[in-house]
Amino acid sequence: MIKIAILVSLIFFDLLTKYLIQDNLFLNQSIKINEYFDLVYVQNFGVSFGLLSGYISHWILILIAVIVVILIFYLFIKSDKQLEKLAYFFVIIGALSNIIDRLINSYVVDFILLHYKDFYWPAFNLADIYITIGIIMLIMSFFIKSKTVK
Repeated sequence: MIKIAILVSLIFFDLLTKYLIQDNLFLNQSIKINEYFDLVYVQNFGVSFGLLSGYISHWILILIAVIVVILIFYLFIKSDKQLEKLAYFFVIIGALSNIIDRLINSYVVDFILLHYKDFYWPAFNLADIYITIGIIMLIMSFFIKSKTVK
C-alpha cells in the first residue's frame, strides 16, 4: 500500500510541476535561478533529449513506453534484490509519469535546465530524475550484494 502512495505522490508531483510551468511560462521562456540553473518551458515531442522529435508519432512513443514499462515491471516482479526492486520501481514511476504527460499533451514538458558557462545540458523534468535515480540504483545493485526480498 505504501508503494502505491509513493507512486501516486511522485507522479502527482511531477505532473503538478509540469502544469505549473505550462501555466506560468511561455513556450521556450527561461527564468534564470542562478548561474547554473534555469527554469524553462520546453515541449519535448521526441524521446530523451528530444531525439527523433517530429519523426515518430506520439502514439508510437506511448506504445513503446508502455511496452518498456511492462518489461520493467516483469523484471521488478522477478527480482529478489531489494535495491534492484527499488531501482525498477523508480524507473516505472518516471516512465508512467512521462507517459501520462504525453497522453495529455502529445508531448512531454521539460523545465529544468542545467548549465555551466556556455555548456548546456538538455532540459529535463522530475520524471527524468526518477528514471535517472532508478538507473543509478540499478547499476549500484550490480556491484553491491543485497539481501533477498521475502
